[in-house]
Amino acid sequence: MVAEASAAQAGTDGPAEPGEGRAGTAPLPLPLAGLRVVDLTRVMTGPYCTMMLGDLGADVVKVELPGKGDDTRAWGPPFVGDQSAYFLSVNRNKRSVALDLKHDAAREALWRLIDRADVVVENFSPGTADRLGFGYAAVRKRRPAIVYASISGFGQTGPASGRTAYDLILQGMGGLMSVTGQVGSPPTKLGVPIADIAAGMFAAFAVVGALFGRERTGEGQYVDTSLLGGQVALLTYQAGIYFTTGEVPGPLGNAHPIVAPYDTFPAADGHVNVAVGNDAIWGRFCAAFGLEDLASDERFATNAGRITNRGELSAAIAAVLANLPVAEVVARLDTHAVPCGPIYDVAQVVADPQVRAQGLVQDVPHPTLDRVTLTGFPYHFDRTPLQIRTPPPLLGQHTAAVLAEVGYAQEEIAALVASGAAQVGEA
Repeated sequence: MVAEASAAQAGTDGPAEPGEGRAGTAPLPLPLAGLRVVDLTRVMTGPYCTMMLGDLGADVVKVELPGKGDDTRAWGPPFVGDQSAYFLSVNRNKRSVALDLKHDAAREALWRLIDRADVVVENFSPGTADRLGFGYAAVRKRRPAIVYASISGFGQTGPASGRTAYDLILQGMGGLMSVTGQVGSPPTKLGVPIADIAAGMFAAFAVVGALFGRERTGEGQYVDTSLLGGQVALLTYQAGIYFTTGEVPGPLGNAHPIVAPYDTFPAADGHVNVAVGNDAIWGRFCAAFGLEDLASDERFATNAGRITNRGELSAAIAAVLANLPVAEVVARLDTHAVPCGPIYDVAQVVADPQVRAQGLVQDVPHPTLDRVTLTGFPYHFDRTPLQIRTPPPLLGQHTAAVLAEVGYAQEEIAALVASGAAQVGEA
């Protein structure tokens, strides 16, 4: 554990999540409070991982290059003031330290951070951390209890380990693009960087697992995860279809390969999603629209029959729903307990009363922008209210404070800044 955990961990800069805890019980500390993470990542997948760790209370120290910082600080438009919307979206609950690792003095400062850390996360190309002198072997020699995570495109070993990877590349090579989009359409990626995000989520999960193991054994360990690994893991039943039948799955638009009707249907003024997950729901669906003829049709009596006769089924349903507005379709299906929903754009999502009730959109103070709006937390603890304790940091905003925590005197920090080895404050 880290005795020098940041005072920012106890801050209350952001609004509390819904649910302050069970009545009559004292709140519990954040699960990862007291742990320090040295964050050597940039762009999306690594920052998403470290954001998850920071959300759970870890003191995440984001190490960035003076004058530039994380690449995504310059990615835009859009910008909020002079801050990139992209950067703001995945860098809350972190502190920024700007160090130029070409300088010996900056490398020594990084070692002091690592010596007091519990976790190191990096997403350099394989071998880069070793060349910089901060690979797992070197870190473990000084800090045997460290949990060290590397996130790469293809993993640290194997014939493709040296390939340069971006989300788009791995959505293609990981199979997701082959099962996404309309039948006959060109290969289509998801509208969010799911390869990056999934790898970051799996890395955060693995880091927490390794930390839990360390509590039992006292031993740290190395975590190797990749965008490729995350994409293959997400194939789930699509891979299962291939393993079972030998048939290669392809795109079905919004339809489900093994459940029907489970699809997007046109309505009179838009589209609606319908998910009939079993035969009982199918009966209720038919009742909602007076479709007794479909309910009694032997072709559609079971899910297997509805899959086999998907084309005729979808045409019959579409002919009915196309004459009704989305609101009426949803109202009828809600009344009959049939899973359904409209198709929201992003503006409608963030305005939705349920989204707001769950605290999934939050406004937080920012040092130069007054306030910024960010997505909230997708989970809640009944005795540990989650908070955006600190907004996404300015470049080098916490350099002086963090270096002081690891033993630097003010004159030493000033010398680092004067030499160009470090940067204090905004670029």
